[in-house]
Amino acid sequence: MTKKISLIGVPSDISASDRGATMGPEALRVAGMATTLEKLGYEVVDTGNLYGPKTPNHPPEDGLRHLKETVIWCQNVQDAVYTELMEGHFPVMMGGDHGMSIGSIAAVSRYCAQKNIPLCVLWIDAHADFNTPETSPTGNIHGMPVAVMSGVGPVELTGLSSVTPMVNPNNIYQVGIRSVDRAEKKLVTDSGINVFDMRRIDEIGMRMTMHSIIEQVRDKNAHLHVSFDVDSLDPSIAPGVGTKIQGGLTYREAQLCMEMVYDSGIMGSLDIAEINPALDHKNITAELAVDLAASLFGNHILPPTKGTR
Repeated sequence: MTKKISLIGVPSDISASDRGATMGPEALRVAGMATTLEKLGYEVVDTGNLYGPKTPNHPPEDGLRHLKETVIWCQNVQDAVYTELMEGHFPVMMGGDHGMSIGSIAAVSRYCAQKNIPLCVLWIDAHADFNTPETSPTGNIHGMPVAVMSGVGPVELTGLSSVTPMVNPNNIYQVGIRSVDRAEKKLVTDSGINVFDMRRIDEIGMRMTMHSIIEQVRDKNAHLHVSFDVDSLDPSIAPGVGTKIQGGLTYREAQLCMEMVYDSGIMGSLDIAEINPALDHKNITAELAVDLAASLFGNHILPPTKGTR
């Protein structure tokens, strides 16, 4: 992993129902994202915030809310993330709603295609995010990015990258899932993505879950893009999200997940999404996200002993 990290603020709630995720990047800054990573030995540059259309609060058209505006935001994200990757930097997208990950994954897929390496995505989320305009009960695009990266959805989004689909569905690994819309379920099961929902995590534990994912990604010699939606965490510890779903990841489950990703050495890019300070209490959700990000970048309780993990 490169020691140069670029923080990219994406203050958008354009593809979500609840307003407030626009403040997510600043909440992460206030919680000390840059200084936390610097203390771990990284060179950190905060590139500032990207810009895009304001949220118009229009109803869905043909099953989609704010498609035109979302495309502009995602294109801006793609350009910024791709630039940082080509500079040899590690891009961290600080969201903002999770729909913006369409842009970051478009950038990573383009980068990986040019480098001739496979792309795998670790999608840590309460939601499967595999809706389409035909299945979505709301038309909110933040419920569609996994479908879009798999090549399913409006061509304005699926065609953002030079690669279609952006990710082979067999290379998508979902962790923490516990909310899937009724019509969405068949799309998920038919897609070929790898889903470790909360029941499966309850049964086999986080250690076996992550061991399985990491071994598969290693076997593929892939670039791993981690997309971390903070609503994957139980709302008792992360209340500052728009879509609270009970029964989420505990602090220790989430931290073990992050620590194992770091230990694997395969992560190459990161999204942090869906922090909504308007729904938070004293910024505790952003502070927790920064704490977990530190684990992703090598913060351990004790230095790992070689051969013990």
